[in-house]
Amino acid sequence: MKMISQVTLALLAGILLWPNASEAQQDPMYTHYMYNTLSVNPAYAGSRDALTLTGITRHQWVGLAGAPTTHTITIHTPILIEKLGAGLSFVSDHIGPISTTIFSTDLSYQVKVSEKAHLSFGLKGGFNYRQGNLSTLQTTDALDPSFESNIQSDFLPNFGFGMYYSNERYYAGLSVPKLLQNNYSTGQAVVSFNDPAAEKRHYFLIGGALFPISSVLLFKPTTLVKVVENAPLEVDFTANFLIFEKVWLGAMYRSRDAVGALLGYQFTEQLKFGYSLDCATTRLISTQSGTHEVMLTYDFLFKTQGKIKSPRYF
Repeated sequence: MKMISQVTLALLAGILLWPNASEAQQDPMYTHYMYNTLSVNPAYAGSRDALTLTGITRHQWVGLAGAPTTHTITIHTPILIEKLGAGLSFVSDHIGPISTTIFSTDLSYQVKVSEKAHLSFGLKGGFNYRQGNLSTLQTTDALDPSFESNIQSDFLPNFGFGMYYSNERYYAGLSVPKLLQNNYSTGQAVVSFNDPAAEKRHYFLIGGALFPISSVLLFKPTTLVKVVENAPLEVDFTANFLIFEKVWLGAMYRSRDAVGALLGYQFTEQLKFGYSLDCATTRLISTQSGTHEVMLTYDFLFKTQGKIKSPRYF
């Protein structure tokens, strides 16, 4: 049996030490999921009454060779009339020698339930592309033909849908962003496939609320629940506090994976910065120095009757 590189060992360690990691992390995870709703729910498009641009970079298990890194950009806005919204998402995800690129478009339709509440329905469509750069791996046999070439998939299409309800105090959403279970080993787009090389359908339930505690302090709890075939239920829970409408401080818990802290600053009504540090609760805690994530979002606010609409907390 040939010896493999440190990168491959890191990948194997992650799969063995994190239960069902091969299933659970087919889609990237985010600690700032509450600011990245568009990635998992197309019905969110246009919900902020502004052209909103968000960028997130995530470096997981820093210090462990081959650990996942994810870069995400989303943009969405109301279009034509306030009932319609549109968005774009770009995700570049890397783990060891494997790189996955995801590009998707979103379209939403909003129904006014009451004076301050809306229910939206959304459709997502796009493609995935995956590549394995095997030539970067080091083996004891430098001429091993199994590692001389790269592996790449076709541009595989996918589509999904979602629902999103919100008012001034809370929100909730349910979505399936990828319905097709594409098979990367054959490069085929399929509706249902039981091969381990196929994508697994992810179901997302999101929710959050806003509670004023005093004139200078707001409490914002949020949660994300992810259900994937053949993987344990994954639950993220985050408790954020907004102080003087400027500083965000929070703590998070992810089931069977990590705990962490979040820090954010609202520079202006339009510009927000966020940073988080996750600490693993699995045996990986001794092999890496945490997961770091940086978020930046900017609202190009629309003006109505000479006044700028207040930025939303969701």
